[in-house]
Amino acid sequence: MEYDEKLARFRQAHLNPFNKQSGPRQHEQGPGEEVPDVTPEEALPELPPGEPEFRCPERVMDLGLSEDHFSRPVGLFLASDVQQLRQAIEECKQVILELPEQSEKQKDAVVRLIHLRLKLQELKDPNEDEPNIRVLLEHRFYKEKSKSVKQTCDKCNTIIWGLIQTWYTCTGCYYRCHSKCLNLISKPCVSSKVSHQAEYELNICPETGLDSQDYRCAECRAPISLRGVPSEARQCDYTGQYYCSHCHWNDLAVIPARVVHNWDFEPRKVSRCSMRYLALMVSRPVLRLREINPLLFSYVEELVEIRKLRQDILLMKPYFITCREAMEARLLLQDRQHFVENDEMYSVQDLLDVHAGRLGCSLTEIHTLFAKHIKLDCERCQAKGFVCELCREGDVLFPFDSHTSVCADCSAVFHRDCYYDNSTTCPKCARLSLRKQSLFQEPGPDVEA
Repeated sequence: MEYDEKLARFRQAHLNPFNKQSGPRQHEQGPGEEVPDVTPEEALPELPPGEPEFRCPERVMDLGLSEDHFSRPVGLFLASDVQQLRQAIEECKQVILELPEQSEKQKDAVVRLIHLRLKLQELKDPNEDEPNIRVLLEHRFYKEKSKSVKQTCDKCNTIIWGLIQTWYTCTGCYYRCHSKCLNLISKPCVSSKVSHQAEYELNICPETGLDSQDYRCAECRAPISLRGVPSEARQCDYTGQYYCSHCHWNDLAVIPARVVHNWDFEPRKVSRCSMRYLALMVSRPVLRLREINPLLFSYVEELVEIRKLRQDILLMKPYFITCREAMEARLLLQDRQHFVENDEMYSVQDLLDVHAGRLGCSLTEIHTLFAKHIKLDCERCQAKGFVCELCREGDVLFPFDSHTSVCADCSAVFHRDCYYDNSTTCPKCARLSLRKQSLFQEPGPDVEA
């Protein structure tokens, strides 16, 4: 009994110095009563061992002995896989239901539950909830697996947070959007238009006015005006139409009509739809410059040089088609395949490279590679050379040499000086015409007799 009394006095003497709360007896005093200033030794009455007051945890020094350091805290997300996270979420839910309503512990548990769910969204397999590929309005959307790239949704014009949000990208036109915005898309894929009707608008900014659009966005039909009420009207320099701020983000692009007619490569503001269309069309050879603007070749000297190189490459093509080594080496497979098919069609990327000075250098390298194979490396191609039929002297000639002339009718090859010094008519063609005349000449009267 004496031991219990000493233990109680010891526990009451060692109060927590940081505990500012008053004891229950101090609260019983009225507001007018004075509290005597007593020392801890004087304030310790001798209590019987059965008195429960010394067992109050608020008056015992907080040494951390009452805390269970070996149990797992509620909502602790040290889980490394999806299964452990789901188990921790279920336990946190159960704890929330058991805690008192509107208590601080319950609010903390709710916060832990939110963090657990975000962690689960980050770690779980993307194949579980939504499909990887979805087809909508000719869009072929593919689910992105990148979690760290920050993109912008083309539909709602808000940021895509890849860490906690699911988003898709169209493999045809690179349209990006949230998974929740997929069903709200109303514009078909631009790649379908490129595959079915690949052509440019060659009129410079063909504006018709807001009244022709009924003062609505050309894409989403939202009300717009030049005063910005209810939404700002932004003009696309490619189509000439007006769009709202959700469909026109002031993106810059080179306008093909200005390049072809004015040789102007300054980027101008276009809508999102026009920007995607121009990006898909930039490498397609659909511009026939000789028909659209024939004066462009007299204004831009680089185009004349490139046209000559392309014509020479077309003259080399028959050698490669009949050469086994060239076919095995696939020399005709180039990045710009239209260069080995014709010399008239150009793409916007070709014109951009001409303006930057890159296309002439690359074509010169290809021309040198092809000529080296025909004249030096391959004996079969060397055997298909020509001898000038006028002078019959000098080295073997090839139609792509700079000092030769080629007959447009019979494809005979001559020295340029020999051809122009003798006559402007191909001698080979002249002989062929004489033979035809002799064959079809009417027989005389002596022959009939």
